[in-house]
Formats: sequence, structure tokens, C-alpha cells
Amino acid sequence: METTTARMETPRAAGAAGVLFALLLAASIVLMRYALPSDAAHAPVDPGRRWAVSAALEIVPFAGIFFLWFMGALRAHTGAAEDRFVATVFLGSGFVFAAALFVAAAAAGTVLAESTSTAPSGFGRSFAYTVLTTYGMRMAAVFVFATSTIGRRLGVFPHALAVLGYGVGLVLLLVGSSVPWSELVFPAWALAISLYILRVSRL
Repeated sequence: METTTARMETPRAAGAAGVLFALLLAASIVLMRYALPSDAAHAPVDPGRRWAVSAALEIVPFAGIFFLWFMGALRAHTGAAEDRFVATVFLGSGFVFAAALFVAAAAAGTVLAESTSTAPSGFGRSFAYTVLTTYGMRMAAVFVFATSTIGRRLGVFPHALAVLGYGVGLVLLLVGSSVPWSELVFPAWALAISLYILRVSRL
């Protein structure tokens, strides 16, 4: 009885954690884009927007925590049926993405130490954007590919949702670093997956 209950609660945990991760990550990305536009790398931060950087830095750790919880719950849901190769890619890409997210946030936080009376170096925000969009989002693409593959093989996700995942992965892999705001497709995908899991777990 306890095992059955645990199996029923696992997808709900994955869905709830995924929803929270998606919303928090999207909020932090929007706040960072608002406060630190990538086309003004050497311009000082508008004093009226410094609050957005601070808010994003407070949000990112919780987004990372819920992402790790999302990963763990999804892996527990697949159980012994998981493919070891795909599962290794799933875990590796997820961990690297989480690390890149924290590094990017730490780099973005350096702009708060810059004085508005001196010319900013621009290194902090440029480094943050590079880590997040060039490296982090490509790892997110691999994570999306692996998750979609696992879901398709085990029949956890419908065909349309798996195809959507592959499309999102291609966007993140090929255009994520060159098209502003394209990184928002990752939390949008996570939200879609999580809402589907929650809906199915209630049936």
C-alpha cells in the first residue's frame, strides 16, 4: 500500500516542482533582461532597475532547488525501466545546467557592486549572458532532448509533447545564444510538461 501511494505521489511531486521551477526561472530571466539588457553591456545599471537584479538573484537559488527536485522526481517516476545511457545524459545535462544557472547569477550580481559614477567594465553581465545563453541553454537543450526521449520510449508523454520537446531543444541548441528572450522557451516547456504530469496524475 505504501509503495503504491509513493508511486502515485511521485508524478505529482514532479509536476509541482516543475511548475515552480518554470515560473521562478522565467521570472528571473525577465528581471535580468529588464535590468541588464544585452545590447547595453557597457552602460551602467539604471539605479531604478537595481532592484530587479537583486530580486532575480534571490529567485535563482530557489529555481535551481526546484529544478533538482523536478529531476529527481522524474527519475524516480521512470524507475528501473529507464535507459542507462539516456538517464546518464539526462542527469549530466541537468546538473551542468543548474551549475551554469548559479554561475550566471553570481556573475550578474557583480553589477550591483559597480558604482553609477564610474564606467562599468561590462565583464560581469557579458560573462553572465555567455554562461547562460551559450552554455547553460545548450545544456538545457540536451536535458530537453533526454527527457523527451525518456518520455516517448516509456509512453509517459504523448507523441505531440515529445515532438514539442525536440522542437524546443533545437531552438535552444541552435538559436539560443543569438536571439534575445529565446531562453524563455525552456521554462515554457518545463511548465507544459509539469501541467501535463499534474493533469495525468489526477486521473
